[in-house]
Amino acid sequence: MIPYNVAHLGVKDFMSFGTNLVNILILLLLLGGSATTWAADNYTVADVLIEGNRRVEKSAILPLVSVKPNQPFGKPEVDRDIRAIYKLGRFEDVRAEIDSRNGLKVLVYRLEERPLIRRVEWSGNSEIETQKLREAVTLRAPGIYEPQVVANSIQEMKAVYVGEGFHAAEIKEKLTVNDANEATVTFEIKEGEKALVATITFEGNKVFDDDELRGAMETKQRWFLSWLTGRGSYLPEVLENDLDILADKYFNHGYLQVKIKDPEVVVSEDKTSLLVKIRVEEGDQFRIGKLEVEGDLIRSEKELLDTMELQPGDVFSRQTLRLDLAKINDLYANAGFAYANVSPLTRLDTENNLVDMKLAIERGLRVKIGRINIRGNTRTRDKVIRREVNIEEGDLYSAGKLKGSRRRINNLGFFDEVEVVTNKTDEEDVLDIDISVKEKPTGTFSLGAGYSSVDGLIAQGAISQNNLLGYGLKLDFSAAIGGASTYNIGLLDPYFLDYNISLGFDLYKTDREYVDFDKKTLGGDIKFGFNAGEDNKVFLTYRYEEKEIYNVDSGASSLVKEQEGDSILSSISSSFTRNTTDNYLDPSRGYVARLSAEYAGLGGTEKFAKIILDDRHFFPFIGPSVLSIHGQIGQIFQVQGEETPIDERFYLGGISTLRGLPARKVGPRVKRIIETVDPVSGDLVFISEDEYTYIGGEKEAYGNIEVIFPLFPEVKLKGVVFFDVGNSWGEDENYFESFRYSTGAGIRWLSPMGPMRLEWGYNLDPREDEDNSQFEFTIGRFF
Repeated sequence: MIPYNVAHLGVKDFMSFGTNLVNILILLLLLGGSATTWAADNYTVADVLIEGNRRVEKSAILPLVSVKPNQPFGKPEVDRDIRAIYKLGRFEDVRAEIDSRNGLKVLVYRLEERPLIRRVEWSGNSEIETQKLREAVTLRAPGIYEPQVVANSIQEMKAVYVGEGFHAAEIKEKLTVNDANEATVTFEIKEGEKALVATITFEGNKVFDDDELRGAMETKQRWFLSWLTGRGSYLPEVLENDLDILADKYFNHGYLQVKIKDPEVVVSEDKTSLLVKIRVEEGDQFRIGKLEVEGDLIRSEKELLDTMELQPGDVFSRQTLRLDLAKINDLYANAGFAYANVSPLTRLDTENNLVDMKLAIERGLRVKIGRINIRGNTRTRDKVIRREVNIEEGDLYSAGKLKGSRRRINNLGFFDEVEVVTNKTDEEDVLDIDISVKEKPTGTFSLGAGYSSVDGLIAQGAISQNNLLGYGLKLDFSAAIGGASTYNIGLLDPYFLDYNISLGFDLYKTDREYVDFDKKTLGGDIKFGFNAGEDNKVFLTYRYEEKEIYNVDSGASSLVKEQEGDSILSSISSSFTRNTTDNYLDPSRGYVARLSAEYAGLGGTEKFAKIILDDRHFFPFIGPSVLSIHGQIGQIFQVQGEETPIDERFYLGGISTLRGLPARKVGPRVKRIIETVDPVSGDLVFISEDEYTYIGGEKEAYGNIEVIFPLFPEVKLKGVVFFDVGNSWGEDENYFESFRYSTGAGIRWLSPMGPMRLEWGYNLDPREDEDNSQFEFTIGRFF
């Protein structure tokens, strides 16, 4: 055999090194005794054979071969054939040899087929799902094994890992081939630790220090709980957005020529940390110079300028300018000018560091509302949605009324999504309104157990439907047994007979255990309400209860003992509530204010008057967190000289009022008195104990300041930190004579069983008989 070993190193090497190198190798191979045979430029063979192919048919290969039997050929023709066969992409190696068969010389192309990939597998990946890695690779099974495709797939998977922060990830290929030349490709992965942002530093900043700039960014430095919260994760697109956030921070403080350079991101040697450095060129601060308005004015220039917060001499703020433009735009849009456009034209006076601004206003056509279309409500009746829309067909367009309508529909709580859009019609001055909703379940049925630090363990069942029969009726039925046994059924129609009035009732039976007494109640109420303008609700309620105070402790106060036995409550109450929150269930801005007054004495045995003012404000705080400020003040008054009922007085303390302080033990108290018989004289004597009994206050005031922030938004888990202050006082005490204080933190979770609160409160001024702190939690639905 005389080898013409064109690809002794493998054809892939041949293709890379080029023809000249191959010819040199050929010469070296032929020096060992065959040199004289291959010295000629032309050869002739009796036949051309293809060997080694298993899956590729010869009929697919032979047309690529230019060498023919009994025709002279040379090295260039063989080189060309090898290249052509290799380009099929099905062979690992292609060699040409001149062999002797039956006394005849033949040219044999010996082929080594690449294996057929039957399976692609992954091992070692836990942080990134296999499906995500599978989507990144171009290697497919079944398919011919191609080293370059495998290499490209490894690079793509590494890019996925880098995108998730795993810069130290290593991926290797393991090829397993069986006797049938079928292969399994396994990508063996060592993920390593996730690289987190260790430091974010700045260069060139003087107006804001590093902490202020870092605080504005979404990208954060890692901390000791990064393993839990994910803080410190590096996402290039988020960091890119942070540059805009930083620039916006400077713009909002008048630095209009600021330049935020592209960040330098350096990976540490161990590939577990990222060092981010951002260069800043701040420039000078600019103030408002001239301020003018031109164009289609529906009010005087002075009136329009007076609506703006930015005024000449103020430091320029892009955020404030946006709000001012929105105010003017809404002013026009609420007057029917749906296409109004307000454009700020600015000129920088770099010598005096002033911004001269002219607002150009185009009001466009005055538009009316055409049709109001409602879509997507498969369960809820059209009228339930339509009655929340405070704009009618034929009215002038009003952006404010459309926003208010969307908020009202969303606050029904019947829909996952609410979209209100306007569409053009054939008439230029008419817009249709399309309201699209996506229904969500509004009924619940639950059986389970809950726990309250006040009432203890409670077994409970509940059925509720907030959109009964699609008419918006609210039905509640619940039962709970344990430390507090409660049975309740209630029904409310918020638009009785399609009028703007609410009508409903509640029936209930309770049996609760308190420290010094137990109480049974059987009663109900009838309520009547109506809307008093946007966001306002008025309710009138008549309440009737038959009550029994029993199991009075021998050491209880005389006030409790005097009220032992049966009594009847017959009262009428009124309340006025204003709710401007953006979302009733999860507010982030707005407030809820409620004033209620109750008078008992319309028959019955119990007589009192009670008034309570409650207010809670919500403000967007740092990032996605919300600041909540809540306050309540109330007083109960005697009527006709009758003592106020012990169970209607104000008892503070516990998770609902002052956390960290013992439940129902903040306010007036008296020492427990024990009746006993003197063993010597036989007389009845009264002994004062060191323990106290709490009799509730006739006045109360307390406040709660909370910062609520998301922990795991995907499961609706939030954290809270708080500060509570308040007290209740007796008849002979004045408001605000003394206060109790507490602080603490907790978590809140909208669990499948209902809202859960777990909160730890620290008593800032504990009495001798009080603990310094306590955990409190409630879980499940309580009625």
